[in-house]
Amino acid sequence: MRELLLVTALFAVYKAGRTLSADRTGDAFRNAEWIRHAERALHLPGESVVQGLLLYGDTLVRAANTYYAAVHFPATALFLVWLHLRRPAHYLWARRVLTLLTGAALALHLALPLAPPRMLHSAGLIDTAQVYGPSVYGASPAADTTANQFAAMPSLHFGWALMLALGMIAVTRSRWRTLWLLHPLVTLLVIVGTANHYWLDSVVAAVLLGAALLLVPRPGPGDAMGAVGVVGGPGSVGGVR
Repeated sequence: MRELLLVTALFAVYKAGRTLSADRTGDAFRNAEWIRHAERALHLPGESVVQGLLLYGDTLVRAANTYYAAVHFPATALFLVWLHLRRPAHYLWARRVLTLLTGAALALHLALPLAPPRMLHSAGLIDTAQVYGPSVYGASPAADTTANQFAAMPSLHFGWALMLALGMIAVTRSRWRTLWLLHPLVTLLVIVGTANHYWLDSVVAAVLLGAALLLVPRPGPGDAMGAVGVVGGPGSVGGVR
């Protein structure tokens, strides 16, 4: 219960902090144009490449919207609960890394408000969630009282997904455990294809996660606990190794 309250409180602080830059519309759109120019200068593919693939069928684009809306937070919560029950030492490690990552992301959200590509007319993208559903945001930033739609940089959807994958790879021994990397890969394609994030949002999230991993020491082999019944990862026989 203590851990649940602590994590909930940290998340509430993060959500409340994000709203502080929700009204900086001019800055958000100027920064969006700058990010687009930076991506072209780096010869990154346009976000339209991925969105074009999703738009081949209504089922595919709705699945991507659902993945964006429904997987991000529940998957991370289940990851932390599982670690708390089966790998307590690694749970503390993962919680501290995620807290550092999220805190750094909040600071960047406040310093660099950024309109996502779905809002940028010059990007030529559509807001797939508004057109096909389901959507977690209001029709406009001004009408959305539950979220700051100008908090695109960095992408915590990608940062949390990557930490989940690295964490599960670190604590399991299945030969299939690298398949956990499919989660951040699918997340990356989803957040870009639905026009909720730029490529650079994920790059920055990965850099911040790398810094957090360097700052928080990972538990050694002697700290591992609960070795029986480890979930091996996608594709492991019986899920136990």
